[in-house]
Amino acid sequence: MPATVPVEALLKRTFVDFHQMEEFAKDPLVIERAEGLYYWDVEGRRYFDAIGGIFVAVLGHRHPRVIEALHRQLDRLTFAPPLHAISDVALEFIDKLSSITPGRLNYIKPFSGGSEAVECALKFVRQYWKQSGHPAKYKVVSRYFGYHGGTFGAMAASGTGSRKSKFEPHMAGFLKVPPPTWYRDRFSSWEECNRFAALAFEDVIVNEDPETVAAVILEPIGNTGGIITPTEEYFRLIREICNRHNVLLIFDEVITGFGRTGNMFAAGTFGVTPDLMAVGKGISSGTVPLAAMAAREDMGEAFLGRPEDQVQFMHGHTYAGNPFACAAGIAVIEEIQRHRLWENAERLGSHLRARLETLKRHGVVREVRGKGVLLGVELTGTKIGTALKRTARANGLIMRCDPGWFAVCPAINSTIADMDELFDLIERSLVQAIETTG
Repeated sequence: MPATVPVEALLKRTFVDFHQMEEFAKDPLVIERAEGLYYWDVEGRRYFDAIGGIFVAVLGHRHPRVIEALHRQLDRLTFAPPLHAISDVALEFIDKLSSITPGRLNYIKPFSGGSEAVECALKFVRQYWKQSGHPAKYKVVSRYFGYHGGTFGAMAASGTGSRKSKFEPHMAGFLKVPPPTWYRDRFSSWEECNRFAALAFEDVIVNEDPETVAAVILEPIGNTGGIITPTEEYFRLIREICNRHNVLLIFDEVITGFGRTGNMFAAGTFGVTPDLMAVGKGISSGTVPLAAMAAREDMGEAFLGRPEDQVQFMHGHTYAGNPFACAAGIAVIEEIQRHRLWENAERLGSHLRARLETLKRHGVVREVRGKGVLLGVELTGTKIGTALKRTARANGLIMRCDPGWFAVCPAINSTIADMDELFDLIERSLVQAIETTG
């Protein structure tokens, strides 16, 4: 590794997300390169990337079509001044993204990360209501266990306990309801549990006064809570509740978007169209930071007027709509469309899920859940998950491991053989984790 300072010393000058650096530095993972489904560290060791980095490499790493698009754009334009102009490639990206978004979600603003896209959506709905005859609507209802980003607005909407408590007090006007998994053991069926959890949104909206509630925001599949996968009826009920009380519905599809759940977006998987979406991560397959907010096209009309009216959206970011990133986004969308890769994700996910179900024979798996290739396995105890994080890495496997569950989300252009390789690595690591915990 070409560094003038030893790795140990450099690690003391930075941090790896959510890691205690004193512990991380004892055995650091330093990545040097990636290709397809694999990473290689600076020691030359190969790792199967079962989670797409952090849900970004939807087409795997260094996909040739995306790399080619970036090379072409390098020779044309890599930055356009957002205070003065918009690039031709950004407009092309907006057109391309709006061709695949559900319903009328054709009002689009590109950004450089999921937190930015969520932050934009939250600010957008507040200003929208102020300019649409409902200035008191500002509150946002979300779920415990939900994760919507690291900026202050997105963090206030999140329900992630210790991840956010260190930064309190948070912004006012953010309310939470429990996810359906909290209640599942109290009901006779998962369906009944989901009905109860969905109605909790209405309880909050009604008791807060609907004229003060601007939006509901949720991830269609909740990652941080362990790939929480509600029923289709759950989303239909929430959609009806929002309609009934004039509340906007925001889907955070930063993780679930771009083919992973068996449809281009999870909105299609669950059969419900939101009023706004935040998308990111897989949108550029991990090559260049890119995200976007998509809203109903008619909502944009609230931001049109004379300059002196000051109704334009008072929001912006330096790298919003970056032309280099937009070129990658166009290539990713075209590649997914060309090969109908959401269908491949459904086929791969069905195969992998069936194999993951067989892990129950080891006596430590409670449930397998998810959609498409976005799959989670709930464990029966926290010791196994903690040990699994160590054994997986030892076996050359990178996946999301929490004490009580683990998750995978491989590239949607993978093969059945890739899924079998992945499963073998998972099972080997799980068996070793069981052995080390007694």
